[in-house]
Amino acid sequence: MRLAVVNQFYAPDISPTAQLAASLAEHRADRGDEVTVITGRAGYLEGLAQARAAREHPSLRVRRVWTPDLGKSTLARRLTGYATFLLGSVLRLLVGPRQDVIVAMTTPPLVVLGAVLHKLCHPSTKVVLWSMDCYPDAAERFGELRPGAWLSRLLRALNRRLFAHIDDVVALDGAMAELLAQYATAGREPRFHVVPNWERASLFPPVEPGGLPPWKGYDAMEVGERSIVVYLGNTGVGHRFDTVLDAAARLEDDAVFVFIGGGARWSDLVADARARGLTNVAFHGYVAKDETPAVMAGAAGALITLDDRSLGVMSPSKLHANLAAGLPIVYVGPEGSNVDEAIRACGCGYSLRHGDVDGVVAAVRGLRSATDLRGRARRAFEERYCDEATLPRFDAVLDA
Repeated sequence: MRLAVVNQFYAPDISPTAQLAASLAEHRADRGDEVTVITGRAGYLEGLAQARAAREHPSLRVRRVWTPDLGKSTLARRLTGYATFLLGSVLRLLVGPRQDVIVAMTTPPLVVLGAVLHKLCHPSTKVVLWSMDCYPDAAERFGELRPGAWLSRLLRALNRRLFAHIDDVVALDGAMAELLAQYATAGREPRFHVVPNWERASLFPPVEPGGLPPWKGYDAMEVGERSIVVYLGNTGVGHRFDTVLDAAARLEDDAVFVFIGGGARWSDLVADARARGLTNVAFHGYVAKDETPAVMAGAAGALITLDDRSLGVMSPSKLHANLAAGLPIVYVGPEGSNVDEAIRACGCGYSLRHGDVDGVVAAVRGLRSATDLRGRARRAFEERYCDEATLPRFDAVLDA
């Protein structure tokens, strides 16, 4: 099979979509497919060292189109990167050889356009949209785009035209699949599938408690006997932290909250924590992929938040690495998300709503005694959220 995977970022980039694209591409190349990856030259963040290089494979070719190394620090920089990669990927698909299947991700939004144009030239090509987020829905919900405005109407009309030529849609949870179904045209609907994201099992071998030295960054923090609750990843517009900080103020003798990452709400989060005078909340920039096991080795649990408006338009990807490390999840967000589904199905943490400060306080205090949660978290990873469990589900979509 000739298979193309299209995404703006690719390994060794640190972004979750880059790692997922590499995992799928390498897996299919191992199965004998002739795989081409179309990606950009620049990374998710400027200036961040990468540790893991893409694995060379005789049946895997990585074609990088030019994109400026501007990062995501401003909207203008992000949009410039999106636009240049969208144009470059469309041209690459139009002039390249016929593909049997094209998997188009959603970084940037509408990158599936190149796959659809390729299909119009080669009608036998199957187009698979692998949705990580949903636009313009996300932009409307967070005030970046006014619902009903001309640009919103244009993007929705374009989505409907594209969906008429898409064969399969892979969504991250049921809420996302339901939202995307609004773009389907009666009689020309794509097939919808729910396949959660994953982490590579090989990167997270089973480790007994205490089997790894804690991350060196913890040395500078006065943790003492308090539990460490780690938030590892992006703090974007789709996340919310007021309930967590309210709980942190009541847990100064019990827990230290460590935020590692960055994002659109990072500076506001830091300012809010300082304004409250919280001494048990610490911050650190992004770390490379190979450092994350040590980061999580010293933690008692993992924090994940999601704004209620994010339901259906995005799904936190930090869930899978946290489960791989055997970390119980303290989730604050809406019901029906991928994290809520994992906790309810596997009993691997606490699912709480925004405003439930008492619930967050009780959950964090409960991390000390709920030792069985660590085993449940690891089992959830092995049975549902590692590559060995989820890639066969993706294979079923591609091979059908």
